[in-house]
Amino acid sequence: MDLRALPSVDRLLAQADALVAAHGRALATQALRAELAAIRQDRPHPLPDAGAILKAAARALDAAARSALRPVLNLTGTVLHTNLGRAVLADHAIAAALDAMRAPAALEFDLGSGGRGERDSHLRGLLCELTGAEDATVVNNNAAAVLIVLNTLARGREAVLSRGELIEIGGAFRMPAIMEQAGCTLREVGTTNRTHPRDYREAIGPDTALLMKVHTSNYRIEGFTAEVPAPDLARIAHDAGLPLVNDLGSGTLVDLRSWGLAPEPTVAEAVAEGADVVTFSGDKLLGGPQAGFIVGRRDIIAAINKNPLKRALRLDKIRIAATEATLRLYRDPDTLAERLPTLRLLSRPEAEIRAQAERLAPQVAQALGCAAAVVPCASQIGSGALPTDTIPSAGLALTPAPEALAARLRSLKTPIIGRIHDGALILDLRCLPDDAALLNALA
Repeated sequence: MDLRALPSVDRLLAQADALVAAHGRALATQALRAELAAIRQDRPHPLPDAGAILKAAARALDAAARSALRPVLNLTGTVLHTNLGRAVLADHAIAAALDAMRAPAALEFDLGSGGRGERDSHLRGLLCELTGAEDATVVNNNAAAVLIVLNTLARGREAVLSRGELIEIGGAFRMPAIMEQAGCTLREVGTTNRTHPRDYREAIGPDTALLMKVHTSNYRIEGFTAEVPAPDLARIAHDAGLPLVNDLGSGTLVDLRSWGLAPEPTVAEAVAEGADVVTFSGDKLLGGPQAGFIVGRRDIIAAINKNPLKRALRLDKIRIAATEATLRLYRDPDTLAERLPTLRLLSRPEAEIRAQAERLAPQVAQALGCAAAVVPCASQIGSGALPTDTIPSAGLALTPAPEALAARLRSLKTPIIGRIHDGALILDLRCLPDDAALLNALA
């Protein structure tokens, strides 16, 4: 084998106009040199010609240029999948974000007076309207919201919290650790399964800064249990001259029962029950971009906004624009499910999803060369919301060799993400926007 027959880099570059146009001369040269080096090492027979080498270099450059953070089809059955970016934004939110990116925006500029404005002003009125709170502010996620609230109200003092509410959220991020970083001391009361009003009253002392309630949105304790309802806890706090902080986690602005879903406490309910501060997420049940909302008493919100942490945790113009557009959708509950993807996906009828699975089963089987059976599924909301409740759904069970099938689907230009269960790769179709999305990805 005469490796001298291989074309030179210069000769290849002379035929690589498309490659250079797509990726630049430097990267094209580097890729061609890498392909030639691999050929010299592997010594294939027969040697590839110039056309084959150019195609191989193009494939390598295309693969390197493809971002790992790219769109996927979420067919896991978990609607708000943390590892897949949680909520899909509404068209209104996407359009608002694009507008904010394309041009300068009046982020901290008061168009009426011509003076300096506040970036929170774009969201404050909507949040107060939708929750009934006196005032509101926003940071980059709910963990940050809890952090800045505790740092503002309880730094150097004690925060009283039931042992049954010492949650751990994704990535081993624990409430006691957040409290420690906030500079306050956790005062645990009650037991894992039972906490009574007297436990809180007995824990209150000269170092107590606040009482706290945390909604256990990502787990349930059942059986011999007791907890103090938020209205009762608010009375205990206020009798002692203390604020009550209620962390809802995956908070919602609407009663989910209206769409056939299990109930979750709404932010407006938490405010009406007497909480002085309520914190909740923007990218979970609310269906917007990542954000942490803080609503409550005007004097407390003012103190939070003066905390130096606020600047470190604030939102940029893109997320503020998308968040504002999302909140505006909630002003018309009658059309919310049509315009908010999270609610639309959660409320999709099982019969509609099953019909979709029956249409797609033979086409998917043919495209992948495998068996595809229509099966019932149990979708989850995800992101810690309603962990013990599932939503009837339908999907496809692909066999045989589910691990190999899963790897093939993950390698597609638009990866398809399912889950392996009982010896099959399950594609739950609840979050599939239309048949074409799956068929085009497979094609």
